[in-house]
Amino acid sequence: MKEQKRNHIFSWALGLLGLCLCGVLLATDAPVADAATMSSITSDSIKDKQQQIQQAEKEKKELQNSLSDIKAIKKSLESKKKDLKNYITELDGNLAKIEANVADLRAQITAKEDDIAVAQAELDAALQRENNQKESMYARIKMVYEQGNASWADVLLTAQSFGDFLNKADYVEKVIAYDHQMWEEYKDSRQYVELCKEQLELEKEVLDQAKATVEQEQAALEDLIAQKGKDLLAYESDINNQAQAIKEYEAEIQAQKEEIEALEAAINEEKKQILASNGIVLTYDGGQFKMPLASYTRISDDYGWRIHPILKRQQFHNGVDFASPKGTAIYAAYDGVVVASTYSSTMGNYVMIDHGDNLYTIYMHASKLYVSKDDIVVRGETIAAVGSTGRSTGNHLHFSVRRNGNYESPWDYLKK
Repeated sequence: MKEQKRNHIFSWALGLLGLCLCGVLLATDAPVADAATMSSITSDSIKDKQQQIQQAEKEKKELQNSLSDIKAIKKSLESKKKDLKNYITELDGNLAKIEANVADLRAQITAKEDDIAVAQAELDAALQRENNQKESMYARIKMVYEQGNASWADVLLTAQSFGDFLNKADYVEKVIAYDHQMWEEYKDSRQYVELCKEQLELEKEVLDQAKATVEQEQAALEDLIAQKGKDLLAYESDINNQAQAIKEYEAEIQAQKEEIEALEAAINEEKKQILASNGIVLTYDGGQFKMPLASYTRISDDYGWRIHPILKRQQFHNGVDFASPKGTAIYAAYDGVVVASTYSSTMGNYVMIDHGDNLYTIYMHASKLYVSKDDIVVRGETIAAVGSTGRSTGNHLHFSVRRNGNYESPWDYLKK
């Protein structure tokens, strides 16, 4: 109410200022500034700013509702633990959704930082505009004070004729209208400044909310991955499950082998068709493989026969496990064609590359896949990111090499 009263008084004062000033202007021939030369805020500008504020409020609410319900996810998974394959598949599906949400949130953060820069620039411009209008009004008040106060009656009574009287009356009306317009524009500028401040605050709140949500989603990811590792270890370590776990492990390895062999058979058939059409067949030139990931902390399991750490049974490990932080880049070891880029409950997200001459490389347990079937890749190209999908208890890359239908030691190709 106080603000409205002050504005009313100021508006009334400006009206009187116009009446008084008109005599000064007429007496001194001082020009009235052209309103068109002053930058002003339109009703559309204010409406647009209000809509931007509504959009920011909507984004803030959506962020508050975008958090993954980890308790509900864990409760749902609890009933799946007896069926390990379904448990792993559903858990990996939840991980993928959270990963996608984190990626979307990071994109929102980048966009919101740009929005804040724009909002800050608009606020700065609005403050400058408001200040210019305020200075203009102060200048007019100062001129009235210095020139003396002439009433509208004095101005009109100095008319030399009826025509002069009408001209002066018209001029008085224009001065009053101009002052009123100045006041209305100043009020619009004030409103726009407040809207700019409100939007900027909201945009910053949305940014903070997005950053907090990313941290919570990232923590949820790590929690689920850790829980998966614990559950797998607990399942395999339970003496009551030993026989079943061994049976499942062997069945999974066999299923993995059959899946890969089926891919190889399909590729060989395609090559026969290409040969029949006198096409070009990919050949391996015998070059050294590139290390298939950007970095690793240790070799958690090497190629060859070993005693399974949990099942306590001799098993053949058909690749090399490189323990590495989640998200570490996985590279194509050599030039080739992607023949598979998909998911299975044992291998998780995996990529299989044909290098020619019945030579293939396989990259398992990725968190993300960056290539698709039939893509041509070159040595060192990023094809995936390290993760712990499938039958995995921690972030690592399982790297296998197959030639002529058999597994071979990756070191034979990495250390030429």
